[in-house]
Amino acid sequence: MSQFFYVHPDNPQVRLIKQACEIIKAGEVIVYPTDSGYAIGCQMENKKALEQICRIRDIGKDHNFTLMCRDMSELSVYARVDNAAFRQIKNNTPGPYTFVLKATKEVPKRLQNPKRKTIGIRVPNNPIALALLEELGEPLMSTTLILPNASMAETDPEEIRDKLEKLVGLIIHGGYLGEQPTTVIDMSEGGTDVIRVGNGDPSPFE
Repeated sequence: MSQFFYVHPDNPQVRLIKQACEIIKAGEVIVYPTDSGYAIGCQMENKKALEQICRIRDIGKDHNFTLMCRDMSELSVYARVDNAAFRQIKNNTPGPYTFVLKATKEVPKRLQNPKRKTIGIRVPNNPIALALLEELGEPLMSTTLILPNASMAETDPEEIRDKLEKLVGLIIHGGYLGEQPTTVIDMSEGGTDVIRVGNGDPSPFE
């Protein structure tokens, strides 16, 4: 049975954030709110938890996973970013963007795109997500919580609980979140290529 925490969306309770990070470090999968709907995540190094996420979402190992980072300094440990890209990303984070970049050696191979050696990186503009990342001290391996046979991300934490309480270690209730996919920008080849237009304004990258 998973735990279910009601966390304040604007002022997350420190005690609950600490407990949530202990659950992540114990190798559990968690569901948590971001600025683009609910995400499902685990510790970056944890192979078993990653496999559990793949089972829950019914996705293969070639899925494009995302590392949720707390800030730019963390982002540049895990992705190769030149000065121009760094400035562009810095000006638009935190926010509803996913940046596809070449992964550094710090990123486990199983999280990288097998052909292109890239990784998606995000700095979410959500107080709960940022508090988790701050307390954890490392990125969270994440993917949007879209269940098999669904085309939209899950938005209602109570429904998520009904569907997943036996499959994840923790569900964080951070309010009801609308479906707002991120805008995806591929910067892995040196330019900027808008792959998907979502909630983030694409114009700074066009």
